[in-house]
Amino acid sequence: MRDRRKKLERLRAAGIDPYSRGFKPTQTTTEARALLGDGDRTDPVALAGRMMVKRLHGGSAFADLQDGAGRIQLFASREILGEEAFDLFADLDPGDVIGVKGPMFRTRRGEPTVEVHSAQLLTKALRPLPEKWHGLKDIEIRYRRRYVDLIANPEVREVFQARTRIIAALRHLFDSRGFLEVETPVLQEVPGGGLARPFLTHHNSLDRDLYLRIALELHLKRLLVGGFERVYEIGRVFRNEGLSPRNNPEFTLLESYQAYADYDDVMRLVEDLMVATSSAAGRSLATTYQDEQVDLSPPYKRERMADLVLEHTGRHAVGEELNNLFEEHVQPLLRQPTFVTDYPIEISPLARRREDDPRFVERFELIILGREYANAFTELTDPVDQRERFEAQAAKRAAGDVEAHPMDEDFLRAVEYGLPPCGGLGVGIDRLVMLLTDQPSVRDVILFPVMKAES
Repeated sequence: MRDRRKKLERLRAAGIDPYSRGFKPTQTTTEARALLGDGDRTDPVALAGRMMVKRLHGGSAFADLQDGAGRIQLFASREILGEEAFDLFADLDPGDVIGVKGPMFRTRRGEPTVEVHSAQLLTKALRPLPEKWHGLKDIEIRYRRRYVDLIANPEVREVFQARTRIIAALRHLFDSRGFLEVETPVLQEVPGGGLARPFLTHHNSLDRDLYLRIALELHLKRLLVGGFERVYEIGRVFRNEGLSPRNNPEFTLLESYQAYADYDDVMRLVEDLMVATSSAAGRSLATTYQDEQVDLSPPYKRERMADLVLEHTGRHAVGEELNNLFEEHVQPLLRQPTFVTDYPIEISPLARRREDDPRFVERFELIILGREYANAFTELTDPVDQRERFEAQAAKRAAGDVEAHPMDEDFLRAVEYGLPPCGGLGVGIDRLVMLLTDQPSVRDVILFPVMKAES
């Protein structure tokens, strides 16, 4: 950094602005390669990006230029640039952002290369990039300084480009089926729609506490009461829980609600969703995750939770005991996509009871490789039953369960106006992206994950 600051001072002393106002590239590196095609030379192109590697050979220099599309080789010579301009080019450092102009040609080895006829320093980098022979490998530094991670590791950029395509595919799927994308409050008086500990904040002007939302559900259902029959939202939610390879306190959730649908309809929607997002990520349906084979081709198996627990443990159970047995003894064994259905009512305060056995609700989770990827209900629309469920949850909160669902009188009022029969869905986007990009940790698919304090 000391050497680079000295270069900065020399540039300014020479009247050169090391932080230029701008440069207008005419092509990306990928477009420049395509322009050359099978030919040997092109008209001049103008490219901008970060210098990654520089190799001096007497009166000439080779360098790699990296932009958002990829990398391309540069060739600069004293003969073409002249003494002063070549010396300035030779004094550039890896990490500097530059603009170059010149024709494309092929080297003797056939490498597409820009013959630099002019070069401009756009941004002088004061911190050196990670050393080229080992790159940026330290996990903590990669997550904490994602900006450097993205520069040093092109495969990381590819993961986040795939994430964008996956979310775009989700939007296209729901938009094409008549769903309306909406936005609902992040700051809420009652943090409902899930069983989780919320983050608490304070609104100074109103002098009252508010919560960061833990789910999207209750406001989206209010919209069905209001007459929107198909709605969805992709948004950040916040849960005050620990850090792990599968959990980040803030994450991206998709929730959708469809009037006149039930959880069987939502299962088919989820299967279509998995096909669409796999295609967007460039993955075949028969794929691998962390070297384990998995086939995402529909239809997926459907299994009742109670049947699975009986099969694997020999125990008949209901309520929270059933769910605990499932999570401990069964869920890790479900490797291929499986819709696990009919959850106990005690852990599902917003789902419709099964008419043939009211101990269970019409709910499913999609389990793949032992993890949950989707959670869905035939929604509870009976306001009397809903109030009783909330009262049972309130009793749990009073007994010390901080994750129990709070009482929400305004939501109950909305349901009393008439919530049409409907099916709802929640999908954790980050976990889905992990699966479709073969990443081991949720931090690998969140650009700026929550981290412990830097020592």
